[in-house]
Amino acid sequence: MRIINNSIQARNIKNAVVTIGTFDGVHLGHQAIFKEMRRLADEVNGETVVVTFHPHPRQVLAIGTEKLRFICSQEEKLKKFEEFGIDNVVIIPFTKEFASTPSDEFIKDYIIERIHPAVIVVGYDHHFGKNRMGDFQMLNELGAQYGFKTVQVEAQDINEVAVSSTKIRNFLWTGNVKAANELLGYPYSVTGLVIRGNEIGRTIGFPTANLDIPNEFMMINNPGVYACRTEINGKCYDAMANTGTRPTIGDRADGDFIIEVNVFDFEGDLYGKTLKVWFIDRIRDEVKFNGLEALKNQLHQDREKAKKILSLSQ
Repeated sequence: MRIINNSIQARNIKNAVVTIGTFDGVHLGHQAIFKEMRRLADEVNGETVVVTFHPHPRQVLAIGTEKLRFICSQEEKLKKFEEFGIDNVVIIPFTKEFASTPSDEFIKDYIIERIHPAVIVVGYDHHFGKNRMGDFQMLNELGAQYGFKTVQVEAQDINEVAVSSTKIRNFLWTGNVKAANELLGYPYSVTGLVIRGNEIGRTIGFPTANLDIPNEFMMINNPGVYACRTEINGKCYDAMANTGTRPTIGDRADGDFIIEVNVFDFEGDLYGKTLKVWFIDRIRDEVKFNGLEALKNQLHQDREKAKKILSLSQ
């Protein structure tokens, strides 16, 4: 996959089949667009092109930034693009000046002039340009004028729920990782640096890796215990994670969220390593227990439940 950080360099793409968007999460709706792009590109002996933006427009325009969270990082997004068969990614730097570009000028100046699309493919609710005034009808009109085809991919429904990044964020915010995973088409994950904690988990037989997660990727806001998987030195391990404030231990300030992961059947030092953790299902809410012994007994039950969940989700 070729990554193009300046859209002017995208002139030599052959029979470009283009889509445009931020694609947070690269969920099943996005994947349906990519699948259709691949089919169309094969028909015209062309290449697929994702045009995306960095930083995210909402970061630059300060829209809802007090609660702004992302399903995946830019790096993870690019990996997903490649995994789903995209040939080229054009990354347009998003600035306040760029945000003022009218919708039709954006298509003319950044897509038609620089990429020369054979086809533009968008989702069922796609809007673009200044104040999101551009839509599929505008693309149709521009396509008729400039000689490219337009294709709109219908909404993807899972259990009668239309797939969208907003719905996935809401599921994750409330801790419903199973529902989020169904819309993503793969398990939600977080990646963080393992930092030192107070090591109380070791004293009760449940050592944990405490993850330092950038705030914009701390999607799960509902404290709880989750069945997870992680990968260490190329080997996959079952695990369980606690998100919250550890009320039994009482060492966290109100609202000071952490993610700590107990990796099953693993011995070794993880401090300073970067750990990726996939969330499979929620086990229970976070609870304040009457002492460490009661917490230890519950953790034994949690581990058995996590193992059962993970054995059924292979």
